[in-house]
Amino acid sequence: MSDAGGPAHRGGGSGEGRDRHGRQRPPARRHAAHHRSATRPAERARRTDAARLTAYTAMREIEGGAYANLALPRLLREQRVTGRDAGFVTELVYGATRLRRLYDAIVSEAAARPLDRIDGRVLDTLRLGTHQLLGMRVPPHAAVDETVALARQVNGAGAAGFVNAVLRRVSERPLDQWLDVVAAAALDPVDALATRTSHPTWVVKALRAALLGHGTAGPADVEDHLARLLEADNTPAKVSLVARPGLSTVAELVAAGATASVVSPVGAVLTEGDPGAIPAVREGRAAVQDEGSQLLALALAAARVDAEAGERWVDLCAGPGGKAGLLAGLAVERRIPFVANEISEHRTQLVRQTLHAARHAAEAAGTPLEVRTGDGRDVGVDEPAAYTRVLIDAPCTGLGALRRRPEARWRRGPGDVAALAGLQRELLAAGIEATAPGGVVGYATCSPHLNETRFVVQDVMRNRDDVELVDARDLFVDAAGMPLGGLGDGPFVQLWPHVHGTDAMFFALLRRR
Repeated sequence: MSDAGGPAHRGGGSGEGRDRHGRQRPPARRHAAHHRSATRPAERARRTDAARLTAYTAMREIEGGAYANLALPRLLREQRVTGRDAGFVTELVYGATRLRRLYDAIVSEAAARPLDRIDGRVLDTLRLGTHQLLGMRVPPHAAVDETVALARQVNGAGAAGFVNAVLRRVSERPLDQWLDVVAAAALDPVDALATRTSHPTWVVKALRAALLGHGTAGPADVEDHLARLLEADNTPAKVSLVARPGLSTVAELVAAGATASVVSPVGAVLTEGDPGAIPAVREGRAAVQDEGSQLLALALAAARVDAEAGERWVDLCAGPGGKAGLLAGLAVERRIPFVANEISEHRTQLVRQTLHAARHAAEAAGTPLEVRTGDGRDVGVDEPAAYTRVLIDAPCTGLGALRRRPEARWRRGPGDVAALAGLQRELLAAGIEATAPGGVVGYATCSPHLNETRFVVQDVMRNRDDVELVDARDLFVDAAGMPLGGLGDGPFVQLWPHVHGTDAMFFALLRRR
């Protein structure tokens, strides 16, 4: 559940976790009381290292509304934190943010006070210290000493004493014991599971309902599926790459150090290194993209259409450009006009940048490829029956990508689902109107929530007799060309991180009569 596999060097050395004979200590002994720091705060270093200070700065920015995947790389560059130190900071920030509910419950118990009586800045410091103690291979004495030094530097001397006392209490128990302690204080079994796995309770309930509603699990095995799904949400996602058709190949990415995906026919996995160092990625011929997103775009492109006057494709909600990039590559290969539409001018610029290689290829091939700014809800009126393939990657809560966005689970609430419902339905209705007879519409979300997926499609279809659902499961094949299993009971497709190793992407395919 934790990010326990990260760098061990911060304050450690090669002998960490070993006894005086050099034998590896079991985890419980590493967290025993006699390993905790007994040094008074006044006797310790008054300043911490650049890595932990950068981690704290990132935590404060995230608390203020920043996104971890944007704020952290900038801070690492500004503070010139590189290499293993950068990896340490990334694991520390992502882990402390992802597991904040669990750590907050532990901190509250160790401090013997409610969270609202702990200053938010001090709480961020405590979250960082707790993650080092319970979720990383940092020796307890180093975790406590360095966090106290951080507190002295950023929170003040008085707060440093409080941080020292709380972290000493935290270090007295290993993680498995703390899990039992916080679960015992929960309101009910669902609340206990939500605390142990560090998810909002409403998200746990929604994911359980989605597992049942999509046919992934039944009453007999839903709890097992749910536990594995929540665990997957807390496991950092691998770096997945896509070789955009006609622009790059999987073989090129493998030659650059990646491993061919077993899930996506156009995918690869980078286990280490900077994706930007790969020429194909740097040039826009390949990109970082979840394998589930790749499969959705490939499925839409593979669906049968009855086009009398030739094909034309559109991505109605193209920003920031991942699925549009894959579709554009396929469209240019097939000499099919393609439109990438985005409502925000800023995000339109991102799409233009992402598609620059495809745009050059389209120009060379004489194939129209347009990136434009517009409201996708207007396309049905402005361009009725103009497209043979329409992708609607609808704005959603993002509950299917929690492993990639550590702060997302804390920024969404049940009200967000209702707030997006009208927009999702309007976009799907507009997409249908823009589809020519015999053409197909792909409706996708990066959320498995039933109110953002099945219920949207069913509501829109209820009032129409000019569209039919197509079973999309046959269109999802792995890298070996074999049908992908575990997609649900159809005709919809639901991917899962604990089943497929992808984000929890939903896909529905509709054909205009």
